[in-house]
Amino acid sequence: MKWYRMPLGAIQTNCYILTENDGSCLIVDPGDEAKKIIEWVNSRKLKPAAILLTHAHFDHIGAVDKVRETYNIPVYLHEKEKKWLGDPSLNGSQFFPLGELIHVKDADILIQKEEEMLLGSFKFSILETPGHSPGSISFYFEKEGFVFSGDALFQRSIGRTDLPGGNETQLLKSIHDKLLSLPEDTWVLSGHGPETTIGEEMDGNPYLNGF
Repeated sequence: MKWYRMPLGAIQTNCYILTENDGSCLIVDPGDEAKKIIEWVNSRKLKPAAILLTHAHFDHIGAVDKVRETYNIPVYLHEKEKKWLGDPSLNGSQFFPLGELIHVKDADILIQKEEEMLLGSFKFSILETPGHSPGSISFYFEKEGFVFSGDALFQRSIGRTDLPGGNETQLLKSIHDKLLSLPEDTWVLSGHGPETTIGEEMDGNPYLNGF
């Protein structure tokens, strides 16, 4: 299993494409530039199985509909943000003068709790990591040793909490309870910026000094 990071759009939000040896793939947070995502997937003759959303802010969802329609695949999102995809006041696109307001069709499958999931040959765990937004989740691939943390945890930083539904106390608790409890060599694949590890953030993240 391999992962590829693709920064997209004005905010350079990381879209990740996770591939298996059989040619199947998962697309995590297709935030913008649908054409670039589709060309990349098609050039490698990959077969997308699903779109996974860590949360429903505009910069993580802008290319969802085009990618979903191209490959006829389901979109997974936490139920607490089921209304966000089509509402610019919730997904944040009305607060940022970066282009059109973002209206995305409803998610196909709503995640309701922490659980293990199996999509084709992809096995992973859902971790609820709210704080940046109420329905923020992380996708943990234990065997492979990495976690898609969305905008909860970054290299030397954490997610902002000044957008609708943000809560700094809740975010710090999520990071401490759900992410910092993972093995220290776990790769953290964040929504923005470069990859890091749990151990590196435990040692050097200034926002987590109390942990």
